[in-house]
Amino acid sequence: MKLILMTRPEFFVEEHQILTVLFEEGLDTLHLRKPNTEPVYSERLISLIPEVYRRNIVVHDHFYLKNEYGLKGIHLNQRNPELPTNYKGHISCSCHTEEELKACSAFCDYEFLSPIFERVNDSEFSADFSSSKLHDFRKRHFINKKVMAMGNVGLDNLSLLKDYGFGGVVVLGDLWNRFDIHTHHDYKNIISHFRKLRKAVN
Repeated sequence: MKLILMTRPEFFVEEHQILTVLFEEGLDTLHLRKPNTEPVYSERLISLIPEVYRRNIVVHDHFYLKNEYGLKGIHLNQRNPELPTNYKGHISCSCHTEEELKACSAFCDYEFLSPIFERVNDSEFSADFSSSKLHDFRKRHFINKKVMAMGNVGLDNLSLLKDYGFGGVVVLGDLWNRFDIHTHHDYKNIISHFRKLRKAVN
């Protein structure tokens, strides 16, 4: 399975340091999602990450950053649903329904399907995607190697997602909740947990 990390929605002091170490630890793909923020802050964050790792970054906003910094690609969502004119390169897309999966599969390199799990209990499926519905999606090949599970995905439910045939997972809170951006300076817990995630998806 592919392991994709989503950034926190806000910027914080140690962010570039943590992301650089995660890349060193084998992070393959980072999705840079900072909604409603000025592009200058994303530029600063990217510039602080070693150039060798920038080709592993996908941006959700300010698509010009892709070419400006040699990034991996762009991600389409409700805020930014349209491809830039004459765009060539990696494309991913957020999907929440069967119809969106169908529409995006023709031109996307991969798709996010969310929300898979409820926020209250990360092991229980959301109202949008019951166990029977996911089984049906897999049977009809809507869930395949190009579909990444997102929504309270973490170490405790990775094996379950493998069984449903997802090609990968998008991790956010399961990793970032181990670091308080206001009080913590030591991010060893994040690195340790990332190693466990990487081992679990392989």
